[in-house]
Amino acid sequence: MKAFKIILPYLVLLLSTATVIKEPDIWALFSKTRFTERLNRELSMYFLYPTFPDEVKALDGKEIILSGFYIPLDFDEDRTIIISKFPMAQCFFCGGAGSESVAVAYLQNKPNKRFKTDQIIKVKGTLTLNEKDVDELNFILKNAKIIE
Repeated sequence: MKAFKIILPYLVLLLSTATVIKEPDIWALFSKTRFTERLNRELSMYFLYPTFPDEVKALDGKEIILSGFYIPLDFDEDRTIIISKFPMAQCFFCGGAGSESVAVAYLQNKPNKRFKTDQIIKVKGTLTLNEKDVDELNFILKNAKIIE
């Protein structure tokens, strides 16, 4: 018993200094993406094209979980949603945030409930990075599920 009393403080110290591994802040990683304005010859317009850092490229094709604000957009497809780092008044579409702050999720199934604007949701899906298609967002979650 005396040995236990001697070891206990060291055990507590060891456990309190153990590193806790948590899931990465995906939005913080997305924000490291840099954009360069280039001419799209097909459309004869300039667009911002992303250069993804290695940390983000490492997530390409991997399943991730992304939490954010639900942004309603008028899509014919009811299994497509937009998730944003910021609420609608500050988001990429309305408030001037960068395109690194939004992602599109293509859901496997139609949601079983309706979401309200700016409702915080959590989506799990396979990340696909888009560098070239100007008709698509840069961050795409495929085969996504809402896990709230």
